Amino acid sequence: MAQTLEQRKRNAKFAKEQELRRGKSEAEIKKRVKDAPKSPVSPFWLGVFAFIVFGGLVFEIISRVFFR
Repeated sequence: MAQTLEQRKRNAKFAKEQELRRGKSEAEIKKRVKDAPKSPVSPFWLGVFAFIVFGGLVFEIISRVFFR
């Protein structure tokens, strides 16, 4: 049975990950996964900021359309 496009992509991704792991200890692999960069701003504060900016924009548009 032939592979689907999705299976081929996943197999290529898995092979690439396995190739990067070759010759490294488990500690090095875990350290690399653990050191993944994180955003300095939490999703909660991004949501608050977006609400303030876009909420203000929506209220401004409503006031200009209905209360000329």
